Amino acid sequence: MATPQDELQNPRLPDLLETGRQLLEEVEASAQPLGSKLVQDKVVRALELLEKASDMLSQLDLFSRNEDWEEIASADLKYLMLPALRGALTLKLVDASHRLDHLQEARDHFVSFLTQSHSYRVADFQLPWAQGSSPEGNAAAAAAGTTSALLEPNLVAMASQRQAKIQRYKQNKVAEQRLSALRSAVESGEADDERVREFYLLQLRRWINVSLDEIQSIDQELEILRQRDSHSEESASALTHQERPPMKPFVLTRNVAQAQVFGAGYPSLATMTVNDWYEQHQKCEGLPSGQEDERQTPLPPETHRAPEQEEEHQLEQKEEEEDEDALHRLQQWDDWKDTHPWGYGNRQNMG
Repeated sequence: MATPQDELQNPRLPDLLETGRQLLEEVEASAQPLGSKLVQDKVVRALELLEKASDMLSQLDLFSRNEDWEEIASADLKYLMLPALRGALTLKLVDASHRLDHLQEARDHFVSFLTQSHSYRVADFQLPWAQGSSPEGNAAAAAAGTTSALLEPNLVAMASQRQAKIQRYKQNKVAEQRLSALRSAVESGEADDERVREFYLLQLRRWINVSLDEIQSIDQELEILRQRDSHSEESASALTHQERPPMKPFVLTRNVAQAQVFGAGYPSLATMTVNDWYEQHQKCEGLPSGQEDERQTPLPPETHRAPEQEEEHQLEQKEEEEDEDALHRLQQWDDWKDTHPWGYGNRQNMG
C-alpha cells in the first residue's frame, strides 16, 4: 500500500493536471498584482507540475494521430488541454528580460495544442499559420512574390478576423455557462459518461478559442518587441559614435623647433578661459561677482564726479599753458622782425 510520502514523491497524472489547472484559476481570480511574489510562486509551481504531467503523458503514449476525439476515452479527453494550460501559465511569467523567450515558448504550447485538436477534429476551425497569419506564413508569402498582400492592408481579412473573434467570444460565453452547470456533477463523480464527455469537450473547444486569440496577440507583441530591440541597437550604435572623445588641438610645424614650441602637449597650452577660472574659484573660494561688489560697496556720488572735475581742470590748465606759449612765440617773432629787415642774411646773389 502506498504511503503519503510516496504519493508526494510520485504524484499521479490526474492529480498533476488538476492541481495545475486549479493554480491557474487561482492566479486568474487573484486580486493581487500579477508580478507579486505569491502569484508568481503559484505560476512557477503550476508550470512545474504540468511539465511533469507532460513527461508522464509522453511515456504513457495515450493518443494517436490516426484517431478522432470520439475514439478517445472520456477520462482521457482532459489531457488534450495540457499544452494550452502550459501556454496560458507561461504568458503570466513576469520577467522583462526574458519576455521574448516566454512569448515564443507560450506560442509553441498553443500551436501544439491547436495542431493536436485539429488532428483529432475536436472542433471545426482553421489553423492560423495555414492562413498565412504567422511570421512563417508571411515569410513564405513574401518568398512566393505576394508583395501586394504585405504592402497593402487587407481590410476584408481584418474585418473577417474581427468577426471571427467576436464569434469566438460568444461561443466561450455559452460554453462557460454550460460548464458551470456540469462542473459540480463531474467533480463530485455523480455525472455519467456522456456528461463527463460533454464537459471535457466543452473545455477543449473553449481553449481552442482562447489559443487562437492568444496566438494573434502574441504575434503582435513579438513584432513590437523585435522592432523595439532593433531601434535600441541602432540608438546604441549611434550613441557610441557620438560619445567618441574629442580630439586634442595640434599645430602643423615645419621643423623640430616649431614643434617644441607650438606642438600639442606644450606645457603652457591654455586649458581654460579667464571666465572659467574665475567661476571655478568663485565656487571654491567664494569670490564675489562684479554685481555683488557693486551691491556691497556702492560708490558715493563724489567719487564719480571727482575724476570728471579733475580732468576738466587739467584740460583748462593745459589750454591756458598752450595759449601763453603761443603768445610768447608771437612776441619773439615780432621782436625778431623789428631787428631784422626783409632780406636780411640773403647775401648769395649780391654783385
